[in-house]
Amino acid sequence: MQYSDRERIHAYWLSRVDGIGAVTAAKLYESCGSFEGIYERVLYNRKKLDPFICSFLGKAVKKGLEEAVLLFKQRVEEYDRLEEQGVRFILCGEAAYPKRLMHIYDKPMWLFVRGMLPEDAKPSAAVIGARSCTPYGRQEAEYFGRILAENGVQVVSGMALGIDQAGHKGAMDGGGLTYAVMGCGIDTCYPPSGIRLHARIREQGGILSEYGPGVPPTASHFPIRNRIISGLSDLVLVVEARKRSGSLITADLALEQGKEVFALPGRRIDPLSEGCNRLIAQGAGIVTKPEDVLDFFHIKCKNSCKKTIKSVNALAKSEKMVYSCLDSQPKHLEAVMKSCGVTAGECMTALLNLEMQGLILQPMNQYYVRKIV
Repeated sequence: MQYSDRERIHAYWLSRVDGIGAVTAAKLYESCGSFEGIYERVLYNRKKLDPFICSFLGKAVKKGLEEAVLLFKQRVEEYDRLEEQGVRFILCGEAAYPKRLMHIYDKPMWLFVRGMLPEDAKPSAAVIGARSCTPYGRQEAEYFGRILAENGVQVVSGMALGIDQAGHKGAMDGGGLTYAVMGCGIDTCYPPSGIRLHARIREQGGILSEYGPGVPPTASHFPIRNRIISGLSDLVLVVEARKRSGSLITADLALEQGKEVFALPGRRIDPLSEGCNRLIAQGAGIVTKPEDVLDFFHIKCKNSCKKTIKSVNALAKSEKMVYSCLDSQPKHLEAVMKSCGVTAGECMTALLNLEMQGLILQPMNQYYVRKIV
């Protein structure tokens, strides 16, 4: 479908009306026949809108529409500046609009994009989870993101702190493509601390949002945008989540959309694993390694999945002993020494060598954990 410039400008005008979501916009479009038709009907009937339109518009939205007519000239000027800002405005039904989103009930009527959009022909997976994640969870998300990307899977997430950002970073480190769906205006980086990651994602994938320039991040936006994260993905992987988590909302939306949901199991006593363990109990797929996700796509993992084994086999005897005493949970230096039965000097030397080889991490002072390479 192709839209005229006039129609695109009127679509942009509607996108900037507070309270107009995807479902309301679709109903207005169906009722009026075009975006320009919506504008004209509001313009010429400001005192008394059609009963049909009023039937699904709240008072605040109705008032917002009436006031928005007065801002039309300003919206035209904003629309003309989008290209200068490196922003594309894509309407539902256009060739560039993601085909995956066409199949969901409340598909966005428009998208603002900086960078690229996920390719329809390539497999796509959402990597999501807790903001306040554990070092283990962050490491797993980064590892899964990297291996999936190395094997041609696009990684989608929401650029939130913790698991989301780790998944994005892993995908880019793996030389792949990653896409961040924002719950704020397309010109806003949220959280602000992720400004460098935000810029990097624009170069190695894309940033997209339903919200135009200047729209601030609000709590209500994030659950709404989650349907786009799941909608752009063939499957959703939850790495860590509490029992009441936004990630579980995304998982539920994925199931409603007919997508597969996978979860990384965790310890029974770990609050950040409660959500994942609950998903598994309800029938979500269990993943313990990236190959489990790649199998879903019928992709054979490249050699990168086997690098750790080769590296460990090449270690010196004392290094192997120390490495074997570590796992995915941080362990204090004294505990490592007791488990391995080596002297303090031997232990410190082995830990230093293992860290230099990229096989272990020190997430906290004198605490060590295996790194998933």
